Amino acid sequence: MTVPHAPDLVFLYKTKSGACETVIRNADMKVVDTITGVSLPRNKSGEICIRGDQLMKGYLNDPEATARTIDNDGYVDDDDDIFIVDRLKELIKFKGYQVAPAELEALLISHPYIEDAAVVAMQDEVAGEVPVAFVVSSEGSQVVHYKRVNMVFFTDYIPKAPSGKILRKDLRSRLANGPMNLS
Repeated sequence: MTVPHAPDLVFLYKTKSGACETVIRNADMKVVDTITGVSLPRNKSGEICIRGDQLMKGYLNDPEATARTIDNDGYVDDDDDIFIVDRLKELIKFKGYQVAPAELEALLISHPYIEDAAVVAMQDEVAGEVPVAFVVSSEGSQVVHYKRVNMVFFTDYIPKAPSGKILRKDLRSRLANGPMNLS
């Protein structure tokens, strides 16, 4: 049997960069606040909740996991595009904020000398968790291996003299006092 070539469906639908389309047919969707569970308005990040007959009814022989994952609340039918920021389990809880590792990874790998990057949470006494990046430099990197930066600290300011000269002595002092005192 010969099947004629189907038209290229890519041109039938307009999609936004980074979007993963819309919710499937005959399914209901809402986005909820990850802490309160309250439905969020459009263009706000949260947990995507989808309900439909085509989805699973629960975990086999695991009612506790089913109860944690599936609820019976009503869902808002929304035709907007869906943007998946990151997996909920991977979010970093920094001082009450939720940081998506994938967002930071995308920023890092956009640099021409970074081939790959991964961001994970590191426990922190003050902030709860802080994002930490693992970076693979690309072949095009102009820095030889023994000159590569091994750690990066984000700070509120770089101390400088009135002339604009960086006060490295002050930075070394802040570093000696520990990573918690770097900002």
